[in-house]
Amino acid sequence: MHYIYILKCVDHSYYTGCSQNIVERLKKHNAGQVHYTSNRLPVMLISYLAFPDKYKAFNFEKYLKSGSGIAFRNKRLV
Repeated sequence: MHYIYILKCVDHSYYTGCSQNIVERLKKHNAGQVHYTSNRLPVMLISYLAFPDKYKAFNFEKYLKSGSGIAFRNKRLV
């Protein structure tokens, strides 16, 4: 499975990412090993979605990072 996840950072910003192993990826975020979140620790997992197809997961992640995707995220996912 491929997971799209949304994290809330300590500065109240959001981070959207994609991973096959969400638990390990969250550990990397909280360890400061991810550039965007390293100065915004700690992060908290807000929501995640599972996709069996990696291309659909990547396309949905790309959508969530677009203008209308951010609006959708704010209204429906966080």
